[in-house]
This record gives sequence, structure tokens and C-alpha cells, in this order.
Amino acid sequence: MIVNGVAIDDGFAEAFPMKATRIVITAHNPVWARHAAVSATGFATSVIACGCEAGIERELAPEETPDGRPGIAVLIFSMSGKELAKQIERRVGQCVLTCPTTAVFAGIAEGEAVALGKNLRFFGDGWQTSKVIAGVRYWRVPVMDGEFVAQETTAVVKAVGGGNLLLLARDTDAALAVAEAAVAAMKQLPNVIMPFPGGVVRSGSKVGSKYPALSASTNDAFCPTLVGLVAHSELARGGPAQQIGCVMEIVIDGLTEADVGAAMRVGMEAAVAIGQPGGLLRISAGNYGGKLGPFHFHLRRLLAAGDDQ
Repeated sequence: MIVNGVAIDDGFAEAFPMKATRIVITAHNPVWARHAAVSATGFATSVIACGCEAGIERELAPEETPDGRPGIAVLIFSMSGKELAKQIERRVGQCVLTCPTTAVFAGIAEGEAVALGKNLRFFGDGWQTSKVIAGVRYWRVPVMDGEFVAQETTAVVKAVGGGNLLLLARDTDAALAVAEAAVAAMKQLPNVIMPFPGGVVRSGSKVGSKYPALSASTNDAFCPTLVGLVAHSELARGGPAQQIGCVMEIVIDGLTEADVGAAMRVGMEAAVAIGQPGGLLRISAGNYGGKLGPFHFHLRRLLAAGDDQ
């Protein structure tokens, strides 16, 4: 399958079940809402070492937030509800409670309830008070700029993590331009995040390593510097005109399988719009033969589905 000079591999991205929540952070103005959201989603690129994967979903206008102030919607994903609850409490406590003028609310109403402000209220040292509005409890914690308001709980739902695209390009400039365009397109959709820096990861991994202590290691089949050195390189196809000098990966987490598939499709569409004239040569995806997770996103099917819409 060739689209605008770009070869689309006959393969699939393999994704796996996760647990997720959305929290809404509001503040006196958009600047401080974003400061809190950026801090709360820091060090959250991969569950391999970070405990969770998190990112900013979108900005919210005052009419979209519970307290009528500017806000940011944040999505947080983890492998279990227990770990997710731990990450929510730590990140909100250290990065939102501490940030000037902020408040925090649940962004998902239905699901398993876990603590949001329920335990953070104890920072008020007995001066905290609660208010129940329409059956929902909120905590008011006195702080030095007034009050920190936090909804008592947020909801955890089933989600999907690990959707991915591998963008194989002629050089670094081309790979970055294509990846940036794909991420920008994906960010227009709800219910998804791309958790790595700028939405892009250059250190794609494979399962396992020659070192027993490591559960994952560099995806050598896609490393340009290892062409001719590894037993199997994905970059050794074609002649000089098709020489791949740089590969970038985009990882997508979403609240549903459909959300991840939609994001992958619009990302591919943005990438192939740049196409071979812009230096993009192939699009592939990472999978482990179907052994890692039950969600399989076939690249060619996704693109064809977009053509049908």
C-alpha cells in the first residue's frame, strides 16, 4: 500500500488494557491552570518506570468547568486501579494543591470512585470543611491564597494503552516535521493523549534484553546505526533513494479502543499528507505477535476506514 509515496506496512500496533481517569484543573487564569497541569503530568511517559502515563488532553473554557474558571483536562493512565489511585493522590497533592489559585474536579462521572480530595483535605489540619452540591462532596482546604477546592473522588474507567505509529523518514528534519504534524492532528481529538515529550519517543523499545535485569531494551530493528550489524533490520529495504536515516515513534493512550484507532488514523493521514516529498518513506507499528495485548490496530485498515468516511 503506497500513499503519497509512503509505504504503509501490512502490520498492526498492539495495545493493552489500562485504567484511566480524567481530572479537571481550574485556576484564576489559564496560565496557572497550565502550570499545574504541566507539573502534574511530569515524569509520566511510560508505566515501565513512571508508574503512570499522563498528559494534557485539552484546554477548557470557563463555561466548560465546574467553577466557571479557565481549566485544563488531564488524562492519567496506569496498569491497575490501585496504582492509578496512588498516582492521582501524589500528583494532585504535590502539583495542584501547591499551585497558586487552583482547584481540582473529577472529569469522569461514572466508574469506580477513588480519592481525589478525600485524603488531601487533611492538609487543612482540622480547618478543612466540606460542601455537598447535587449529591457530590467537595472539600475546602484553607491555604495562603484563600482556599483549595477539591472534589472528594474521581472515577476510574477501563482504557487502552500502547497504540503506536513508527514514522520512518529520510533524516531527522523530516522525521521531526512529520511527527509534529501527526501529534498536532491527534491532539484535536478527545479522550487521547500522547504521553512522551512533545508526543514523540525516539527510544522505541522491544520486550526483553541481553541483560536479565532489564524488561525492555532498544528496538534495534529500527535503529539506523545498526543496519548491517543486527540479524534483522527493518531499515535495510530499498536503494539509496529509500535510505532511512531516522525513525520516530508516537504512542497513544485512549479511553476506548475506538479513541485510539481514531487518533492513529488522523495521525497517519497527517503524516502521509507530507509524504515522500517531505521525506517520509514508511509507516510501521510496534507489536509483539499479539502476545502483549488484545487490541490490534491494523494500519492499512485504519487508513482505508478514513477513506470511507
